[in-house]
Amino acid sequence: MAEKAMAALLGKPWNQSTLQSALAALREDVNVAPTAPGGRGEYRNSLSASFLFKFFVHVTLEMQKAHPDSFSLDLPSDYSSAAAVYQRPPVKGVQFHHPVPTATDGSAEVGKDYRHMSADLQVSGQAQYTDDLPLPPTALHAAFVTSTRPHAKLLSVDPSAALAMPGVAGYYSANDVPGDNHIGPIMHDEEVFATTEVTCVGQVIGVIVAETEPQARRAAKAVKVEYEDLPAVISIEDAIQANSFYEQYGNSLQTGDLDAGFAAADHVVEGTLRLGGQEHFYLEPNAAIVIPVENDEYTLIASTQAPNKHQVYVASTLGLPMHKLVCKTKRIGGGFGGKETRSIFMHCAIAVPAYHLKRPIKAVLDRDEDMQMTGTRHPFLAQYKVGFTKGGQVTALHIDLYNNAGNSWDLSSAVMDRALMHADCVYKFPAQRVRGHMCKTNIASNTAFRGFGGPQGLMAAEVVMERVARHLGMSSVSLREPHLYREGDVTHFGMVMENCQVVSCWNEVQQKAGGWEARRTAVDEFNKQNRWRQRGLALTPTKFGIAFTKLTYNQGGALVHVYTDGTVLVTHGGVEMGQGLHTKMAQVAAHELGIPVSSVFIAETSTDKVPNASPTAGSASTDLYGMAVLDACQQINKRLEPYRSQAAEKGWTFAQMANQAYMDRVDLSAHGFYATPEVTGFGGPRPFNYFVFGAAISEVELDTLTGDWQLLRSDVVMDVGNPINPAIDIGQIEGGFVQGMGWLCLEEMIWGDRAHPWVRPGHLFTKGPGTYKIPTANDIPVDFRVHLLQNTPNPRAVHSSKAVGEPPFHLGAAVYFALKDAVYAAREAAGVTGWFDLDPPATPEKLRMACVDDLTVAY
Repeated sequence: MAEKAMAALLGKPWNQSTLQSALAALREDVNVAPTAPGGRGEYRNSLSASFLFKFFVHVTLEMQKAHPDSFSLDLPSDYSSAAAVYQRPPVKGVQFHHPVPTATDGSAEVGKDYRHMSADLQVSGQAQYTDDLPLPPTALHAAFVTSTRPHAKLLSVDPSAALAMPGVAGYYSANDVPGDNHIGPIMHDEEVFATTEVTCVGQVIGVIVAETEPQARRAAKAVKVEYEDLPAVISIEDAIQANSFYEQYGNSLQTGDLDAGFAAADHVVEGTLRLGGQEHFYLEPNAAIVIPVENDEYTLIASTQAPNKHQVYVASTLGLPMHKLVCKTKRIGGGFGGKETRSIFMHCAIAVPAYHLKRPIKAVLDRDEDMQMTGTRHPFLAQYKVGFTKGGQVTALHIDLYNNAGNSWDLSSAVMDRALMHADCVYKFPAQRVRGHMCKTNIASNTAFRGFGGPQGLMAAEVVMERVARHLGMSSVSLREPHLYREGDVTHFGMVMENCQVVSCWNEVQQKAGGWEARRTAVDEFNKQNRWRQRGLALTPTKFGIAFTKLTYNQGGALVHVYTDGTVLVTHGGVEMGQGLHTKMAQVAAHELGIPVSSVFIAETSTDKVPNASPTAGSASTDLYGMAVLDACQQINKRLEPYRSQAAEKGWTFAQMANQAYMDRVDLSAHGFYATPEVTGFGGPRPFNYFVFGAAISEVELDTLTGDWQLLRSDVVMDVGNPINPAIDIGQIEGGFVQGMGWLCLEEMIWGDRAHPWVRPGHLFTKGPGTYKIPTANDIPVDFRVHLLQNTPNPRAVHSSKAVGEPPFHLGAAVYFALKDAVYAAREAAGVTGWFDLDPPATPEKLRMACVDDLTVAY
């Protein structure tokens, strides 16, 4: 109870003086310390004042309405917005895309809006994931013994109490590994089981196996571990101070003469941008099964984006040749990059007891375990220096990018490489230098996440452009426009812009959104009338390169079988993780063979069908496996040519053709392969096969007293070439946009570091939906309009399509910049002008405190 505030109000006249007395008393009633559990003391204190002010305005308005003749208070007319209650209208969405083929005979299956092939199974709960699969009766369940310290020596590990518990079949650690205890996708700097030292909370020390999962979990908690703590580095700032880096990495990119560029500048500004991590929060947590067969053969079942990597590293851990292991993945319940490499260690760990006991072993992580143990999107810190003229021309830009790699190398170098190559966004700078630094810290190794470093680089460039516009008092749109890439321009990493659609997307999104100037005028007018509810508007473009920066990965294989009943089984190296890859591959096969999609089936991804497959990542899977499927089908079509020439005359169906070919001993199976031509990998003149472009305009409404906000409308224009499946592409655009918005506006990761002393060192505080907020149905745009750019075929991919998984992610930044635009309006209304820092995520707490007013100054 705010007793002092109540006393300040009781029996007093209802006026501004009483309000000020109550607010002063409230500061004594509510005084949350910055170190209080949950943190955010300033916000929590000011929020109580905001609620009191809202109450005061509400009562004032109601009294004026009820007693217009006897009650009067000189309340500014625009203050009524403080008491306004936002009513969220029903959500609506419109999607605009290419004309859809109408043929029903199988001759035009590409370009149709087929729904996801597993949609019915998934929405009805019938789709099986790793945890749903029935186990052999001899199977055991695994639970991990993990570190509770961020950095420490292991003095002793005593499993004796655990081994005496009911149902426990054994405890296994590094001493039991028959092969190599070291793993890692680039550097083999990770241990399957920690040996002498732990380097993060959640690192695996050992594994307990038992008859049931509850028995295994109880026993794992009973294992006694003694530590000797060592100094821990948690944040990027910690790493810079401690000079803790992965020194082998030192990549940088440069174009133009920076010294001359800065000399030619009228203004030079320096600044820092901090970008937080992001939890993958796939619906299905990591899960793995190891099934011994015979003769040192093993079947691996994994929730992974990279079955080949599981085959490679489990074989290494067990000291077995790869041909003795088969890894299978039917589908996974989301991945977003988090299941590319960070699911491997648990599969290797449970393979050890499976090897010794010759019994199947299964492990499924709980949500909090998954979030603590498996890494996130890399937090980044960008230090920039930009020179520009009075007219708004950027003359030179230098950026130092730091990522928090975590306790192992993992994919952090490749993530940084992509960040370096996207630190231009869509802008041509005459002189630019970008340097990368990988910070070595004591948190779980960070890893791939949708965009793979690209969004961090894109955001650095966008923030720089916003900073320049605000410094000069220019419209951000008018500042950006002259810098947009045009056809034939060369990027800072030496790649020529071909089929460049930056300007097309930029112009079209403004036209589709109703005109930038008209929308800007409407927002400004609303803000004049509503002091405490402010709207913001922003336009954000994007450019995303498609190809693995590691040259080797730009290859794909497929296996196509035609059966005598005319049905087709396709297997390829990609994993279905909800993105619709299998559906698109079925369309490619059906289109080429001239049969309906219903005649094509894709069962699973398996290393014994398509070997050495690249991870399903980088938005490249449709390009790679689509071309491989196409290649296999073309081989089969060539063999069927003699029968097709007879089909019209004899009235054969495809099944009859296939059957006749079989009778004539024609091979109806083909292996297809594709290697992306001309790409060079990082450091060459063509690291990407092509670019995907897009632009978005978003409008928000912000309650400046609380930081709560609503996304009123978003318009997106996306260049996807000629889409194989427009409906699936639009779903990816909408999902990517919302996930990008979540990263920049909602999803805050809080670690036990110097900035959060109330969290145990090295522990993740936000490791569940109670503390970590992902976007929900209430956060999506009230009005969501998606347009696919027309008449832009892509000559460098299957059926002139383009990748679509990662490119839309950065467009969610339009919401972040719209929120910041609303805060600018609130600050200007309070007499505060000029640039201010707002490090993402722009949570309600940060937004409220950035809206400087009389209520916040006391805190």
